[in-house]
Amino acid sequence: MNIALILAAGTGSRMGNADKPKQFLLVHGKPLMVHTIEAFEVNPDVDKIVISTNEEYIDEVKLMCKQYDLTKVCKVVAGGATRQISVFNGLMGVKAVGAQDDDIIIIHDSARPLISQRIIRENIECCKEYGAVDTVVKATDTIVKSEDAKTISDIPVRSELYQGQTPQTFKYSVIMEAHESVKNKEIPNVTDDTKLVLLLGHKVHLVEGDKLNFKITTFDDLMMLKALLKIGKTEVL
Repeated sequence: MNIALILAAGTGSRMGNADKPKQFLLVHGKPLMVHTIEAFEVNPDVDKIVISTNEEYIDEVKLMCKQYDLTKVCKVVAGGATRQISVFNGLMGVKAVGAQDDDIIIIHDSARPLISQRIIRENIECCKEYGAVDTVVKATDTIVKSEDAKTISDIPVRSELYQGQTPQTFKYSVIMEAHESVKNKEIPNVTDDTKLVLLLGHKVHLVEGDKLNFKITTFDDLMMLKALLKIGKTEVL
């Protein structure tokens, strides 16, 4: 079984919208997160969808799923104050809908609505073979490291650098072991699940992402998304 875990518990503080988190903003007549979920809804390889969202919006998300006929959504759980907590709560929801050790869990940000069917398909295929994969794009600009935010500390070799996206996809046993191993521990700088899996000593393989699979973080990102949707750059692959 292949289960998508959609993370929709962010506050969207950098969007400058005081009323609701960014994932609920209307984009061409439907909430941003609905655009994202629909990509998994139409994918024939995805069997179920679990959503981790802000506790106060659980009922609204459930109604939203009915309104937009998102039939694969089988559970909505409360997220947490950090991404790590939101993912763990989502994994418990995945367990509640019958996930087994070898099932594939596709973890994706609700604010990345332009994910292609090719990326979803390759995540599933690669994960079946390796057990843990991350979606990345090659760094095209020189990356400058600064330890004091004032001067350059280092300039890493660009050919070795990639920008991480989502999905991040794992066999259920792998990602649960990773989260259980750090439960009740404060692990600094954990911004994605691959770091937890790497801490186990498990290799994480790469799937090529897409520049269109960008995260809607700022108002400029939102405007770019609306423009891309308007000119029809998001055909299903």
